[in-house]
Amino acid sequence: MLIKTVFAGFGGQGVLLMGYVLAYSAMLEGKHVTYLPSYGAEVRGGTANCVVSVSDEEIASPVASSPDVAVIMNNPSLEKFQNQIQSGGIIYVNSDLINFRPLRGDIILYEVPANTLALEMGNDRAANMVMLGAYLRHTPLVELKTAQEVVGRVFADKTGLVELNREALKAGYESVGGE
Repeated sequence: MLIKTVFAGFGGQGVLLMGYVLAYSAMLEGKHVTYLPSYGAEVRGGTANCVVSVSDEEIASPVASSPDVAVIMNNPSLEKFQNQIQSGGIIYVNSDLINFRPLRGDIILYEVPANTLALEMGNDRAANMVMLGAYLRHTPLVELKTAQEVVGRVFADKTGLVELNREALKAGYESVGGE
């Protein structure tokens, strides 16, 4: 099993953090991982994306020319990455900020109202963890509890954010329903 995922949005939306939490979680579960971040000179407000590859075996290259999954936070990122996803792949869109949908009929699309769910918890900056939670529901590379543990480690010096981000993961996980 090798799953390549691109996380994309504006700098400041926590795109790189989503990928980092996934990569760290997969490592804790004993999987092979690559994490390749990419961002413009203007981090906040500029474009940002990262590719995370998770596998049961060693990974030859961190580059993903045709990812299996995309987690998209804004319109420009959807425009850029929608046609790069493999046929049969999955795209998660932040439906609060993206005002169009891919025209492809060969992908699975999950619409997640990430900002709305994060605001309901009191902080729209948790929208990235809502999106990651949705991703974990239908792309079960790691357990939700492992990602919640990693959030505790990542925000160890900001204890007020630990519970918010753990709850955001859970809210996103529950928002897309199970299969």
